Amino acid sequence: MRQVPILVSCAHFLSSKARLMSSVYSLWIGSRIVGSGLDGFQQSHAYDVLMRLPVLAWAIGFALMVATGLATYEREADPMMPDGLYAVNIAMQLTVIAFFLTLAGTVVVRARPTGRARGLEPRVSALIGTFLIAVVVLFPRRELPFIAGVASTLLLLAGNAIAVYALTHLGRSFSIMPEARGLVSSGLYRHMRHPLYLAEVIASIGTVMQYLSIWTALILAVQIAFQLRRMRNEEVVLLETFPEYAIYKEKTARIIPGFY
Repeated sequence: MRQVPILVSCAHFLSSKARLMSSVYSLWIGSRIVGSGLDGFQQSHAYDVLMRLPVLAWAIGFALMVATGLATYEREADPMMPDGLYAVNIAMQLTVIAFFLTLAGTVVVRARPTGRARGLEPRVSALIGTFLIAVVVLFPRRELPFIAGVASTLLLLAGNAIAVYALTHLGRSFSIMPEARGLVSSGLYRHMRHPLYLAEVIASIGTVMQYLSIWTALILAVQIAFQLRRMRNEEVVLLETFPEYAIYKEKTARIIPGFY
């Protein structure tokens, strides 16, 4: 029971660091472009390709890392472990691999943005909302009781599964920064505007359970607050880019149908 959550928590932490490096890379490219007086390059196909490469590399890399860990787990799993628990652990790792591979696919096929948030705050909120939860794994890990450990694993499984499903519908419109690439209203997006963020919150709760303390609970609360701000910033961009988004917004919940 112990090995799988550690592996997945490390994967989330390392992938967050990789995404941060990707964002820094994007900012560096942008600064070089501005410094060179080539403002138009930021709208070019070449720039778009450059922005895809780091995200594509880490997504494939971490899919391979988790796949290697899965093979090790299958060899070294306790033979006395209940079949149901073993199956849940395997399924959870498979959803992590599926998430990274699906994400890699969306990066390859995603459309170029037709609208972007203005100013620094939306970008800072997106970075904090995405990466802050990675700090949790730097705290001491708790030895959870059996039931709590199973609950944590199931939350990670559910969060990753929802994320994969949401990404398959988000497809060419995926973005970390608040940008508009297309209006998606299929799958879970028929009922809520931000299912991918809901998935991240569910998986984050499962991770925080393994490192639970006052400080990690506070980090989770701050991360959720920035995710809510991130949702608002994205909705502003989508409203400016797609007039029909106003009608869609009135008909759907933000993240929890019937509640919020």
